[in-house]
Amino acid sequence: MEMVRNITNETKTMIESELRKGTSNSRIANLLGVSYEQALEVVDAIKESIRPEIGDEIKFTFRKQEMVGVIRKLLTNSAVVEIYWDLSSGTMKDICEDKTIVNFKDIEEFVKVD
Repeated sequence: MEMVRNITNETKTMIESELRKGTSNSRIANLLGVSYEQALEVVDAIKESIRPEIGDEIKFTFRKQEMVGVIRKLLTNSAVVEIYWDLSSGTMKDICEDKTIVNFKDIEEFVKVD
C-alpha cells in the first residue's frame, strides 16, 4: 500500500486515462515501471476514485453475467448504460431492456470497443 500513498496527481491522471482506453494492468505496470502486483494495488485504488464519463465503454457484471455497454447518462452513484448485446450474455436479453442502470462499484473495467 506504500505505493498507493505515493501516487502523484500526474500519475493518477495518466492511469485514469489508460484505464478509460482499456489498457491492460500489465501494460500499466510497464508504464509505471513497477511489478504487476504493485500495479494492481494502484489500479484498484484509482478505480475506486474514478467517476466514469458519458461515452465510456465498460464491462460490468449483472446477475453474475458478463455485460458490455456504453454509458449514456450519469447519476449520483450509477449510470444509465446502453448494452452491447453482441458482446454481452445473451441469456440476459430476456430480462434486460436495451438500457440498464449500473452502479459505479459494479464496473469491472473500462474497455474500448471497435
